[in-house]
Amino acid sequence: MMENRLNNLSIAQSVEQILDNIAKTCALCGRDASDVQLMAVTKTVEAQRVNEAIHAGVRLLGENRAQELLAKYDDYEKDGVDIHFIGHLQTNKVRQIVDKVTMIQSLDSVALAQEIERQCEKHDKKMNCLVEVNIGSELSKSGVAPDRLSDFLGELSGFGRICVRGLMAIPPVSGTDAEKERYFSGMHKLFVDIRDKKLDNINMDFLSMGMSDDYLLAIKHGSNLVRLGTRLFGHRDYGPAK
Repeated sequence: MMENRLNNLSIAQSVEQILDNIAKTCALCGRDASDVQLMAVTKTVEAQRVNEAIHAGVRLLGENRAQELLAKYDDYEKDGVDIHFIGHLQTNKVRQIVDKVTMIQSLDSVALAQEIERQCEKHDKKMNCLVEVNIGSELSKSGVAPDRLSDFLGELSGFGRICVRGLMAIPPVSGTDAEKERYFSGMHKLFVDIRDKKLDNINMDFLSMGMSDDYLLAIKHGSNLVRLGTRLFGHRDYGPAK
């Protein structure tokens, strides 16, 4: 059952409860809770409420839309806070966000990699990236097919401004817990297999998977970065993508 904001807890109380859930799950799995990062997904959430989460100890924000990030960026209390771009990123939006985020979690094409490279050259910076994997092979979702992942990583290894730091995935939302665990387990296997290959310029530091309704299952299967919006901020009206 959905806890926190749906039961009228404050954002600070929600953060405390989520961190406690993470700690308990890690203890059951023999993991160190400090190895799991909590991301606040800020889609449609006004900056003031995002800052409440920052005050409660959240140090990682996830932005889905370039236009929304630009609108709220100056109002965020960003000291000690990292912002990741986690939504589908069009090549023509890269220039808008490349100087405002520390990681792009949705790298899924050579064309996007080429544009990130070009924009990073203009800013004389490198960009940490996660490769998005379409683990459920869903036609409606972006991401690299699992059987294309090795070839794609090989192509990325030649980009000087892109630092691949791991993988990101979203399992099919309609699946049962058992089905989600199967997808999470499959992602973890890909993550470990790639890490063991020690590919040039490819590091497997982050396995980003797990959202509000399945983050504890994801942690059970090796996720070390969970992306939560509803459990922090309550249900939101997302409206059309921008």
